[in-house]
Amino acid sequence: MVRLPYVTALTTLFSYGLLFAFGQLRDFFRRILDARKPSNLKGYAPICLGLEDFYTRRLYLRIQDCFGRPIASAPDAWFDVVERYSNDCNKTLHRTTATTKCLNLGSYNYLGFAAADEYCTPRVIESLKKYSASTCSVRVDGGNTKLHTELEELVARFVGKPAAILFGMGYVTNSAIIPALVGKGGLIISDSLNHNSIVNGARGSGATVRVFQHNNPAHLEEVLREQIAGGQPRTHRPWKKIIVIVEGIYSMEGELCKLPGVISVCKKYKAYTYLDEAHSIGAIGKTGRGVCELLGVDPADVDIMMGTFTKSFGSCGGYIAASNEIIQHLKLTCPAHIYATSMSPPAVQQVISAIKVILGEDGTNRGAKKLSQIRENSNFFRLELQKMGFEVLGDNDSPVMPIMLYNPAKIPAFSRECLRQNVAVVTVAFPATPLLLARARICISASHSREDLIKGLEVISKVGDLVGIKYFPVEQEKTTAVDKLKKIQ
Repeated sequence: MVRLPYVTALTTLFSYGLLFAFGQLRDFFRRILDARKPSNLKGYAPICLGLEDFYTRRLYLRIQDCFGRPIASAPDAWFDVVERYSNDCNKTLHRTTATTKCLNLGSYNYLGFAAADEYCTPRVIESLKKYSASTCSVRVDGGNTKLHTELEELVARFVGKPAAILFGMGYVTNSAIIPALVGKGGLIISDSLNHNSIVNGARGSGATVRVFQHNNPAHLEEVLREQIAGGQPRTHRPWKKIIVIVEGIYSMEGELCKLPGVISVCKKYKAYTYLDEAHSIGAIGKTGRGVCELLGVDPADVDIMMGTFTKSFGSCGGYIAASNEIIQHLKLTCPAHIYATSMSPPAVQQVISAIKVILGEDGTNRGAKKLSQIRENSNFFRLELQKMGFEVLGDNDSPVMPIMLYNPAKIPAFSRECLRQNVAVVTVAFPATPLLLARARICISASHSREDLIKGLEVISKVGDLVGIKYFPVEQEKTTAVDKLKKIQ
């Protein structure tokens, strides 16, 4: 968890307060100036109203050039970022035909499969010619190809579960599956920092939702004990079922789930375990099988395993792996399976090929090398950032490493200055994070060379000094890789 220093919290609150005050002042004068202008609403209530609209207009639009940057190439270690400009103080952005080649430290391309691959790409092209870009149908009608069946069997074998089911979108995999698993009379206990797709899925289920402190099995046990003792609201009847939902790697923190402790508590109180491995499957573990392999947890102890194909496999969509009974239930009841168009066949083929590379079934050891490289790159980059004095969240082996920014003025300053020096980073602020905990989220790839990483570290270090985000003292006794490079030069 982030422990926000008192002075940093005070200055950050003051900055947001200042932005809020000036925004309200501008809105006040705008209402006076527009009082005599005719309204275009003609009796309709405004669709955009309230604090959310105020936040968008008076805070987000000031720095929207730091978000949604279009790219003009594959999201490899380096990619082309399209240059944009604004003539109205960032209210609208216009694309140009110019691009800038930047080091990519923002994409989820953990194993480097998002770019052209010697094994995957020819097979994807062949599947496009054979099946076309879309099935134009749902799985239960005419959208079920042999590729979909092959991938379901391959995913089940890869993660160590009896069966699996595919979905065309990772976000929907959570938001549509959770309501199909639990409803009214059920209890969902969710980690306080779970992804928005889990939050929306839990809200839409109709089940009672309770939250436990982030990554804290001891508090999970307290919540479970209290809820089991109290039962359902008003009636106090026993819960129909209890599901505990956690993530393998928390996407905004880069932390590994304390899965052994969570499993132990769930077994003790007979609660089902739902594990979201969107950021961990394929990226961690000796053979890429995720947090279960890394932490020595038997996949049989996890009741429902969810993952996506957008991170480590260079494709799109998601999956659920579980028992044959659960998968059959989802195929018969889940709206995302019954009513949504099936995954694009080329996207399915991309995942099949990527998993085969990881497993070594392509006849090479490239998969093992990629897994070794992502682990080495992640730990190297994290250690060097910490030596420089940055506040870096997360655990070793995690390819996700947030750098804390805090102050709202430092969000655009860090992003723009990095881009100016040809390094593309992702900055994250409210509502994706708590208001005071803005950060830059670095994502490392196996496709990054050591020279790429040192280049990124050098730029981030310079920008960190300029912006003032090195909240910890530099470790003088440890020479960083950037210092070594400067000495050589």
